[in-house]
Amino acid sequence: MTTVGFVGTGIMGQPMAAHLARAGYNVRAWNRTSVKAAPLKEAGAQIVATARETAADADVVICMLSSGAVCDEVLLGEAGVLAAMKPGALLIVMSSIPVETAREQARLAGVRGVLWLDAPVSGGEKGAREATLAIMAGGHADAWDAAWPVLQKLGRPVHVGGPGCGQLAKLVNQMMVAANIASVAEAMLLAERGGTDPAKVREALLGGFADSTALRQHAVRMIGSDFAPGGPAKYQLKDTRTAVQFAHTVGLSLPMLNMADSLFAGMIDSGDGELDHSAIILHIRRMNDAVSAG
Repeated sequence: MTTVGFVGTGIMGQPMAAHLARAGYNVRAWNRTSVKAAPLKEAGAQIVATARETAADADVVICMLSSGAVCDEVLLGEAGVLAAMKPGALLIVMSSIPVETAREQARLAGVRGVLWLDAPVSGGEKGAREATLAIMAGGHADAWDAAWPVLQKLGRPVHVGGPGCGQLAKLVNQMMVAANIASVAEAMLLAERGGTDPAKVREALLGGFADSTALRQHAVRMIGSDFAPGGPAKYQLKDTRTAVQFAHTVGLSLPMLNMADSLFAGMIDSGDGELDHSAIILHIRRMNDAVSAG
């Protein structure tokens, strides 16, 4: 039986780890807030006290933490997860982290004889629950071959290139998602203020060129004011900020990305960072109300 260590069992990680446990993998799970890992016992996973324990004799370790800095803290160093992994094992970093961070982690894994793959995901909590995540994998061919049987239990994995390329694909994804959600928010607000029913407008647009996952899922949240976090806005800003910075390193200034990044920064500054990223409509509404009042 393949042993999989799973580091980070939050909104996304918990259902992902559960899928693997139910698929027959021997899953050892850890989360900094242990209560978030506890439900995995019902799926057959073992809950361990430290991140390092997930790696003991593990064939695969999956990391699903919140940022590059947190991944480095937990994975690297002599007390980290990587140092506890056996040679030939596979480390899959499914967190969204900077491209440069991913490439350095891959280098350090190689020094220890550990296979490494960056495999960030898109699809949110719904995709994690339903095992339909879009998975963008970057790494060498041997790591990809070893990872595929595990990743295909979680969604639709595609190998997009060498180390760091998965993170680059995720940045491309996130810049499109951010701009799309902001555009849908503006559209729903215009329909509302223009005097029609936003729900009916959304229904009319389905199947046309304006259709998108954001229109299908997030417009419903916006119309119903349901902003419980599936994808917290603070993480959307983390990704757009990373994309802006990486674009600069390759000599690009991308106006739509910059605008989306500015909107989400304003939303977080207003105290809505823990809400779902579809709550960007609240920030755009406030902006317009302030102009009207002024």
